[in-house]
Amino acid sequence: MTLWRIGAAALLPVTQDEAYYLDWAHHLAWGYFDHPPGVAAFGLGTLIAAGEPLAARLGALLASTLTLVVLARFYFNCGLVRRDDLGLALVLAFGSVVGLAGGILITPDAPLALAWALTLHESERALAGQRRRWLTAGLAAGLGLLGKYHMTMIGPILLWAIIRTDLRALRTPWPYLGGGLAVLLFSPNLLWNFHHDWMTLRFQFGHGFALDTGTLIADGASAAAAAIQRWSPGSLGERALNLGEYLGIQLGLWGLLAAPLLALPFLWVRHRLARTAGTGPVIADHARPLLLAATLFPIGFFALVSLGSAVMANWPAMYLLAAPALLAPGLRGLRRWVIGGAALNLLLVSLLVVQAATAVLPLPDSANRVLRETHGFRALAGIAKGLDIPVYADRYQLIAQLRFYAPELKTGQWPGLARQSEYLVGQIAPRVTPQTQAGPFWIVTERQSPPELSGFRNTLQGTFFDCAGAPLAESTVPPCAAPLHEWHFYRYE
Repeated sequence: MTLWRIGAAALLPVTQDEAYYLDWAHHLAWGYFDHPPGVAAFGLGTLIAAGEPLAARLGALLASTLTLVVLARFYFNCGLVRRDDLGLALVLAFGSVVGLAGGILITPDAPLALAWALTLHESERALAGQRRRWLTAGLAAGLGLLGKYHMTMIGPILLWAIIRTDLRALRTPWPYLGGGLAVLLFSPNLLWNFHHDWMTLRFQFGHGFALDTGTLIADGASAAAAAIQRWSPGSLGERALNLGEYLGIQLGLWGLLAAPLLALPFLWVRHRLARTAGTGPVIADHARPLLLAATLFPIGFFALVSLGSAVMANWPAMYLLAAPALLAPGLRGLRRWVIGGAALNLLLVSLLVVQAATAVLPLPDSANRVLRETHGFRALAGIAKGLDIPVYADRYQLIAQLRFYAPELKTGQWPGLARQSEYLVGQIAPRVTPQTQAGPFWIVTERQSPPELSGFRNTLQGTFFDCAGAPLAESTVPPCAAPLHEWHFYRYE
C-alpha cells in the first residue's frame, strides 16, 4: 500500500489546493485564513526540493502510513483478531477513493486522519480499562484540532462511548484532564484567531453553514433571521433531493467497493445467526459503541447540514476510518468481491495519476478533472518568471501554482477579483496594495476580458492555451478542440 502511494506521489503533479497549502510551509504560523497550521507542518518537505511533488508530499506519505499502522492495532483491539478480518478491514480503509487519494495528497485531511485514528486507538484502550489513556487521547485530539476543525466532532463521539461503556469513568479525573490537554494544545490557534479577528473560525463557520459571518458580526439579528430562513422547513422534495445527493456522494467515495457494501443487508440474517452460534463476527463489547458513534455521527451530522447547505464530499470522511472494523466481519463471505473492488479502485486511480503525469489516455473532457487540476502550471510559471515586471493573479489557486514552480516569483493576489485567501492577509506573500502600485504590471487570469481596475488601464494582452499532451502555446485561437486552460496575461499601467 505504501509503495503504491510513493509511486503515485512521485508521478502526480501537485493539485491547486496542495500548492496553496505547501506555500504555507514557507511561512509557519499558528493559523491561516483557511485552516489551522497542521497542513503547513506536513508540507515542510517542499523545502527540501522546490517544485518536486514527491518531496512536497513526504509529510502526507508518512502520516498515511502511520495511520494504517495505528488502524491495524485499533481494529485488532476492537476484536478483529482473525487475520482475514483484520486484513479485510485494512483493505476497506485503504481501497476506497478517499483512502487512495487521501494517502498521497497534502491537505488538512492528512493530519486529521492520523490524529483521528490515534484518538480512536487511545480511547478504545481507555474504554477497555486503562482510564489514564484518556490523557493520550486528549493529546491526539488536540493535535487533530491543529490539523482541521472537524476534529471537534470527536467530542460527542467519545462522550457517547463513555456513557455507553464506562459511565463510572466520568467520576474520575482522566476524561476531563484529557479534554483539558486537547484544549491546551489547541490554544495557540485560538490565541492566533483572537488576535486576527477570529478570521479562520469565521471563514470555516460561514463556509460550512453557508452563512455570511461578516454580517453575523456586524448585524447579528439580520444574519440570524437569514440563517433561520435558510434552515426553516422548505419543500420536502427539495430537502429529500439534497439528502439523496449527499448520501449518493458518500456511497460514491467507496468507488467499486460500494457493490459488496450494498450486498450487506442480504447477509445480515445469516451473520446474526452465525454470531448467536459463536462463529460469526465478534466486536468487543466495550468497542462497539465507539465504532458505531465514530461511523454514524459524522454521516448523520453532515446529513443534517446538507438539508440547508452544500456539503463537500470529504467533510464526513472520518467515518471511513471506523466503519471498516464494523463492516469487515460481515463481508467475510464477499472477501473476493471486496478485494476485487479495491483492486479496481486502485487501477482507476492509478490511471488518473498516469493521465495527470502524461496526458496520454484518450479520456473525454469530463473525465479530465485531475488533469485540469495539475497540467500546464510549470510551463505557465516559466513564462511568468521571464517577465521583467510584477505578475499578479486573480485566484489563489493560480498564484499558489506559480509560486510552487517558481518560488522566486514575487507574485500575489490582486484584491477584489476573486474570493479572499491567505494571500490577501499578507502573511505568506506581500499583500498587493493597488494604491501604492506605481509601475506597470501583469495580471494572469482565465477571464476572457481584462478586469476593470480602478486607476489603471489595460495596454497589452496575450493568450496561452494549455492542451493535453502539448506544450503551452501562445495563440489567438485554440490549437486543440478542448483546451484544459485558457490563460490570459493582461498588462496594466
